[in-house]
Amino acid sequence: MTDSLTERLARCYTGVVHDVMRAMGLRDFTLPPELRPILPEQTLAGPAFTIEGIVDPTADAHATLLAWTGLLSKAHPGHIWVSQPNDRTVAHMGELSAETLKNKGVRGAILDGGIRDVNFLLALGFQTWARFHTPRDIVGWWLPKAIDVDITIGEVRIAPGDYMLGDRDGLLRVPRAIAEDVVTKAELAIATENRVRTAILSGVDPQQAYLSYGKF
Repeated sequence: MTDSLTERLARCYTGVVHDVMRAMGLRDFTLPPELRPILPEQTLAGPAFTIEGIVDPTADAHATLLAWTGLLSKAHPGHIWVSQPNDRTVAHMGELSAETLKNKGVRGAILDGGIRDVNFLLALGFQTWARFHTPRDIVGWWLPKAIDVDITIGEVRIAPGDYMLGDRDGLLRVPRAIAEDVVTKAELAIATENRVRTAILSGVDPQQAYLSYGKF
């Protein structure tokens, strides 16, 4: 079911999914616009593997790398790496980590922080959303605190297994409990929009098209 729902969600786009969830009365599901993808043309969709971290400038270099490699080993295939590092100083994704995650079947990464080795990530085709780029890494600075826990990015609370959807317009969180319903409604909305588009292209007045189909 997860794979099927992921693929269906990936065929949607954030604008229509946003409108569906707004109409359902949901709030606080749009991630901060400062998060941007390195591959704007590539849609990212799937359930979240969540990570929360903590800055520790006294951390031993070996301890940070040991914790980081252990964290990579716990990532769930078919999921998106979604991290609240609680840090705006260092990079929390780079070439070797992305190689590891992609080989494990992780679909991409969303980080409320920085990344590095961007040219390598681009060549790898590993879709990564982040706030900034920096060459500085986590060594001696940062440690993972917890995985598979609720995290907050901006105003958005993300639980493990919630679905994420990102495209050129931005990022959304779709609650796991209603993801199937949201995707079904989004698919219906896209079909309606296609009918509106056809009407507009055939010369129908836009207001009349809206009144006829209830969508614009």
